[in-house]
Amino acid sequence: MRLKEDIFTGPQPLFQQFKDYILARIRSGEWPPGTKIPSENTLVRELGVSRMTLNRGLRELMHEGFIARVHGVGTYVRDLPHQTSLIELRNIADEIRALGHEHSADIIKAGDAVATRDLSERFGVAAGSNLFHVVLVHNQDGVPVQIENRFVNPEIVPDFLDQDFTKLTPTGYLVSVAPVGELEHVVKARMPTSEEQDLLDIEPAEPCLVLHRRSWSWGMVVSVVTFTYPAGRYELRGRYRTTAMGTLAESHSHRPVLGEIPKP
Repeated sequence: MRLKEDIFTGPQPLFQQFKDYILARIRSGEWPPGTKIPSENTLVRELGVSRMTLNRGLRELMHEGFIARVHGVGTYVRDLPHQTSLIELRNIADEIRALGHEHSADIIKAGDAVATRDLSERFGVAAGSNLFHVVLVHNQDGVPVQIENRFVNPEIVPDFLDQDFTKLTPTGYLVSVAPVGELEHVVKARMPTSEEQDLLDIEPAEPCLVLHRRSWSWGMVVSVVTFTYPAGRYELRGRYRTTAMGTLAESHSHRPVLGEIPKP
């Protein structure tokens, strides 16, 4: 069905109005995840937009994680983006469930650890001090999406290892017993180790997004954790409010986004 002419009379640029048209159908459920959207020729003909306008709109929708363009096959709707803030501390289990998916966790390791020189510096404790250490794999609908490698200060949370982290995430427990006063985030990209390849079920050539987080409570470092994500299932995006000169004014959002590319 051809678009009514008054749809393209708004103040926004035509490519943005085209994006809004596509997004409205995705968000309403008319085009659920996995839906193959009409071809470019069909959209140009039925919507009355130029190919340049259409290509820009589709390109931005793809970069924003709403669609996947499979060469030689077509364009498909992806799962609505899974958003994890780098500014706030969020619980991955809550985020996955909020999107209508099932969260599960596999405990790979849980026990005591000795603070290495690097960990002692990051925690501000003496080298050789006792720490708690857990390694988990978080899954969305059975698909591994995150390795959590966490060290915790037992002086602040002595009951940490007594928790069942298949039912309660470490993040959920820590924020319930040790109020967060400060966060530090460092993001890097690297190739996975052989162990990470096995845990995330990825190929050796697939890079990983690695988020290092340090959190403070009552003026002390309570946790040092590394989250490792398969790059093919996570994307990092940032959007900020700035001054007229382009300097940072106020953080708006900065997030990895989880999505699945539908199989043709």
